[in-house]
Amino acid sequence: MKTTIDFLEQLLEGKINADERMFLESLDYIYPDSINKKDDSVLFLAKKMSTKFLIILGKSILFDKFEGELILGNHGKVCPLNHINSQYLREYFPFTSPVSHKGHPVTVGLGDRLGLASPGHLRLTKKYKFFPILAQQSIRELNLTGRTYKDVLDSVSWAVFQEGYRNGFGADGDHLKTEEEVQMALDCGFTMITLDCSDHINNSIYEMTKSQIEEQYLLIAEATRKDLEQKYMNKMFAVNENFKIFFNDIDFKKIVLVYLDTIEYTAHIYQKFLSPLNDRIDFEMSIDETLFATSIEAHYFVASELIDRGVKITSLAPKFYGEFQKGINYIGDKKQFEEEFALHFFISEHFGYKLSIHSGSDKFSVFPIVGRITKEYFHLKTAGTNWLEAIRVIAQKDPLLFRQIYDFGAKHLEDAKKYYHIKTDVGDIISLEKISDISLPNLLNDDNVRQILHITYGLILQAEGEDDQYLFKDKIFSLLNTFEQEYYQGLYGHIGKHLEKLNVEKIDVKK
Repeated sequence: MKTTIDFLEQLLEGKINADERMFLESLDYIYPDSINKKDDSVLFLAKKMSTKFLIILGKSILFDKFEGELILGNHGKVCPLNHINSQYLREYFPFTSPVSHKGHPVTVGLGDRLGLASPGHLRLTKKYKFFPILAQQSIRELNLTGRTYKDVLDSVSWAVFQEGYRNGFGADGDHLKTEEEVQMALDCGFTMITLDCSDHINNSIYEMTKSQIEEQYLLIAEATRKDLEQKYMNKMFAVNENFKIFFNDIDFKKIVLVYLDTIEYTAHIYQKFLSPLNDRIDFEMSIDETLFATSIEAHYFVASELIDRGVKITSLAPKFYGEFQKGINYIGDKKQFEEEFALHFFISEHFGYKLSIHSGSDKFSVFPIVGRITKEYFHLKTAGTNWLEAIRVIAQKDPLLFRQIYDFGAKHLEDAKKYYHIKTDVGDIISLEKISDISLPNLLNDDNVRQILHITYGLILQAEGEDDQYLFKDKIFSLLNTFEQEYYQGLYGHIGKHLEKLNVEKIDVKK
């Protein structure tokens, strides 16, 4: 702390007086990497009694712009980390604003349901070569946590400022379905749109007989049918010198029936919202939230049609073979996954976009396959695993609170399964009665415990008692703010394991 204060004094050209030094020494912590001098002001983040705030010393235009309480004879200001100040932060320190991730081979979405994890994620950028998509949240997650896109982006901007990170980050409006949701994310400054097309995929076709498929196919406008038949039916397409795709009659018709509405809706969204923005926004199409794995032929057809309609895809998320369930390792035959994943990658390589791996948290057994086949050119999405690392810290530091959270989650598991598909059911719930406090953190390595806590996060955060006060939320935030370094360390190790297994290139610190 003394070294940090001395550094501040140097930036202020020795102008710290006794009162100012006493004030600085009264702070619990000053974040050294957040110290910035701009014009005649020095700005930095500090913490006192588990609350973070921005401090400005020295008067300049920034001193007058930021909202806050005057201190030290009106020569200092303590500013809350609110939305208005977040906007000024992004205006005067552009490195705290999100940007497109085009041109970066490895990109990782790091969904943070609490708004506390980004500093831990950013510390990994000093070890591995990847571009972080720090602000990644779906509408479902916003609804379950009671957050907004403004709040999500603001928390990331302050984290970037806190860590002194200047190499760029993205903001992903994840799994958006409607025009209103896309517009909201863009209005809030998000730089990536992930369009969830699940509402436009006709899964019922897979249950139909051949005659029923023929009947449904004839309901498509004749001009559309003729155009697509001329392009694809009974034709061979060379993806690369060793891989070709052929569309036979019935499979072609089935694919058209399943995905045509999806393609038309995606093209509409892109032309209306993304095309006018001149490539400043990354656009991902998601077709992974479906009942069946995406066939190789379907992937090719969807990509080909989108590109023919002028859609510029940054990444595309098929539903891969096997199960990508929440918060646990891959379930399925790894050999078959590898064979099919390679073909999906060849298609993405042929058309020039990244494969996106959704529900990517903790899929350690297939990460080496992903890294090797894609030649480290992919997008990975993680989210719930960061929440689980927060719960692990709670288990370590406040066993009673952990027990209360777990019991609540277990009792409400079936309610949460309305939103997420997992393998765990009521019969898999572990009783904590005979488990010692010291053993509680290890429960976060159990698949059933992970899934219970993974999908009940919204119910846990929103739970209220009879006095209309939160049962857990305030306690969770207070504890994690108190033990933030332990949380960052846990994230560093756990997400670091993801990057290690994916064989993401390490940074040579000697250079």
